[in-house]
Amino acid sequence: MQRRYLGLTAAAIATTMTATLTGCGSGSGGDVTLQLVAADYGSGKSNASRLYWDQLARGFEKKHPNIKVDVHVYSWTDVDKKVAEMVDAGHAPDLAQIGAYADYAAKGKLYSADQLLSIPTQANFTPSLEEAGEYKRVQYGLPFGASTRRLFYNKKLFAQAGISGPPQNWDDIAHDAQLLKAHGVKMPFALPLGPEETQAETLMWMLSGGGGYTDSIGKYTIDSPENVRTFGWLKDDLVGKGLTGTDPAKLDRAAAFKAFADGDVGMLNGHPTLMKQAEAKGIDYGTVELPGPKGKAKATMGVADWMMAFKQNGHRAQAGTFLDYVYSDKNVEKFSGEYGLLPVTTSASQAMQEDDRFAKMHGFLQQLATAEFYPADKTSWPLVSKTVKAKMGAAVHPNGNPSGVLTEIQNTADAADNAAE
Repeated sequence: MQRRYLGLTAAAIATTMTATLTGCGSGSGGDVTLQLVAADYGSGKSNASRLYWDQLARGFEKKHPNIKVDVHVYSWTDVDKKVAEMVDAGHAPDLAQIGAYADYAAKGKLYSADQLLSIPTQANFTPSLEEAGEYKRVQYGLPFGASTRRLFYNKKLFAQAGISGPPQNWDDIAHDAQLLKAHGVKMPFALPLGPEETQAETLMWMLSGGGGYTDSIGKYTIDSPENVRTFGWLKDDLVGKGLTGTDPAKLDRAAAFKAFADGDVGMLNGHPTLMKQAEAKGIDYGTVELPGPKGKAKATMGVADWMMAFKQNGHRAQAGTFLDYVYSDKNVEKFSGEYGLLPVTTSASQAMQEDDRFAKMHGFLQQLATAEFYPADKTSWPLVSKTVKAKMGAAVHPNGNPSGVLTEIQNTADAADNAAE
């Protein structure tokens, strides 16, 4: 609490200074155009993120006629690379809504949250997300869209296999997967450890087994006994017994989600957007907290994408004014509802929790406060994530060596961490 109080005090000072120097951030010194690069969360033209941003920008400009917002939206495949190219070329955008912030923060290229936001806006972020946006105990990453993970199961396939309810622990998963396999289900348990999003599936299982990527002080613990035990179990009790239906190293998350929506998967770990995908295909599904070896997992994985403001163009006050508008309840709730994501602010989360229209989101939302995130505050994380994507799938192959693979990734992580110091 003391650290948060001090941070908000700094925010108050920064806000006061901004108001004094720039007329409360209204752009009173002349017209300013903010350039925003954002990621596309839409599934097609009808709900492309450009539609959301265009409407938001026009609403903001009506209230602040001296500040224009020029929005450029790119696919998730391209957006991080596009921002990196702009920064490297010396033409950083004023604002970027992308997947990682730590490297830019480490190089001193970003404004901190308390240099940008009003006190009410900064104080309103969900605490777990605010902390996940910190680099060296200063918040530079502003959370923008969040999700947690739960285990999805196909109720029809479970009933046909004689399974009365969802699994509660790992033994249940293996037992239920055997029954599903016996009833001809193509993928009793879909385990996507292909290169698309391996780092996510890996963390979910690490947390299920009582481990994780790092310890409480941020040191990598990739080859911990808990993680070795977890991936040994996956190798021997799921993959080795033919209960995944396919080689996990060749299965991407998107393909696994599609297979679930097509009725070919009994169980898998998923995030909220899978609900719409499954419902569109008429799948009767349920969700449950991630099972652990003996009961519920110690935590689930949380994921957040990040908004950040670059210093290069000197538009701190105008960017802060725009971000206060972006993080208003109305806009946060609209974005979350449109794209099946969790709100990143306390007030919008409370509103969703009290709204029966979002009843299926409530389980995901309740987990957010205790969710664990990627170590995105470490500049070594991009390399570690890339290494996990390249290697973890093979670790659970029947001929794989989970301990050896985890140790190899640990060595890469340690070397990257040491190089960053």
